[in-house]
Amino acid sequence: MKVNGAVVSSTAIRARIERGDFAGAAVMLGRDYTILGTVREGSKLGRQIGFPTANLSAHSEQFPPNGVYFVEAWFEGVLHHGVVNVGFRPTVSGEKAERTIEVHLLDFHRDIYGGDIEIKFVQFLRPEKKFENVEALGKQIAADVKKARELCAA
Repeated sequence: MKVNGAVVSSTAIRARIERGDFAGAAVMLGRDYTILGTVREGSKLGRQIGFPTANLSAHSEQFPPNGVYFVEAWFEGVLHHGVVNVGFRPTVSGEKAERTIEVHLLDFHRDIYGGDIEIKFVQFLRPEKKFENVEALGKQIAADVKKARELCAA
């Protein structure tokens, strides 16, 4: 089967996701590319710096490239906007860090451990990077959240 002249296959879909071509993956999938995950307990560092995150245990999904994204997230059937980090959390993790997905939902203040969240990647914001300290990381997260709010308003 072909879509827009490209052969549709799981390999082709994975390749698009791996390079961040979510629109191309969606055309081949026949739906938006999303990741479904169960919220698990994390280190609570995000909460300590003013940006609580839901750490996701993904349900066997293909991860997009590492980085920070503006996302749409569905929890209990309700749409929320947020900022997701995909990667190894280099500022706060050691050398044996595992790849994680953690989402900060805008204006959301509930304990949702054990619940499922579905994430749609809307826009890439920036690459993941290691900051000098947690304070510098917090300032960058604030800028990421500001950008996400601007995108919500657009």
